[in-house]
Amino acid sequence: MPVPYQASDVATRRILRLALGTSLALWFSQALAWDMSFVAPILALTVLGLPLPALRLKAGLTIVFVLFVALNAGLMLLPVILNYRIAGILLLALALYWSFYFTARGGNPLLGTFATIGIALATAVGSVSLDVVLVVIEGVTLGAIVGIAFVWLAHLLLPDPADGSQAPTAPRPAPSTDLSEARQNAFRSLAIVLPVALWFLLSSQSAAYAAVMIKVASMGQQATNEATREAAGSLIRSTIIGGIAAVIAWQLLRIYPSLALYTLLVALAALVFGRRTFHGAGLHADGETWSYGFMTMIVILAPAVLDSATGASADVKFVDRLLMFAGATLYAVAAVYVFDAFRPGRPANENPAAS
Repeated sequence: MPVPYQASDVATRRILRLALGTSLALWFSQALAWDMSFVAPILALTVLGLPLPALRLKAGLTIVFVLFVALNAGLMLLPVILNYRIAGILLLALALYWSFYFTARGGNPLLGTFATIGIALATAVGSVSLDVVLVVIEGVTLGAIVGIAFVWLAHLLLPDPADGSQAPTAPRPAPSTDLSEARQNAFRSLAIVLPVALWFLLSSQSAAYAAVMIKVASMGQQATNEATREAAGSLIRSTIIGGIAAVIAWQLLRIYPSLALYTLLVALAALVFGRRTFHGAGLHADGETWSYGFMTMIVILAPAVLDSATGASADVKFVDRLLMFAGATLYAVAAVYVFDAFRPGRPANENPAAS
């Protein structure tokens, strides 16, 4: 008779998968010297940071397909945005709103997150150069394929128990199916992401800070179904812990710049962050905050490593990204409080999941 698989064993296995899949995805893409090598580990940790069973082939291909479609949807918006500015911005807002509304209504948060990232990233970078956005679309799509491949590899090396004692768990509590509540949550997320996306549209440096746009897009999804206080606290904490981890790793890499050390640091960070992400058969009470904190670390650190490899002023850009993250987070927190202050029908500190 098989021994029952304990919940603590489930959490431990998920933590190890997070470390293995994310660090190997980073090592592989960095070893091949891709221009956007940080995409693969970010997408791998986005999937492995949720308490989900192994992705089926169809689910993995769907994630890649949704991201590819979203990137090309953003590309198709560019002519309208550049030539008919007001109409283009309205269409961009509508596309982003749909991605948030999809999640707020209970849709798969992975698909919602990748849709948001694809739309926001393509329009932000494409406003600078069409050639650059085509390179970004190719790099992000390739990164998604590699990221999902290493998710499968992590599950292959550390499979779920064969006795079926690990029941599939949802990544978050089911959000309210109330249409009005879902619409308001989606509008709040839009208030976080759209102004930053517009700033990127007007900036000539948006291509150099594409990783920042990925994080900002994920911020909107992070705050979709949380109450005001929880959303603001989660955004601030994830940025602080991710920023501190990135600074520590960057200083160590300056002492000994090595791909092996870089990979080990990411794996170690995954083990540390993973202990606060998973608990038992599900997420820790503050699990999403620590998962987004791990993403923040990689989004800040990985582009700086690429800058140092190309001879760019890596230290300056590292600090710039850190400051941009801090500014974007403060704006996101302010947007959440201001939006909810004028939001009808629910006090600012009430949790929508409890209604």
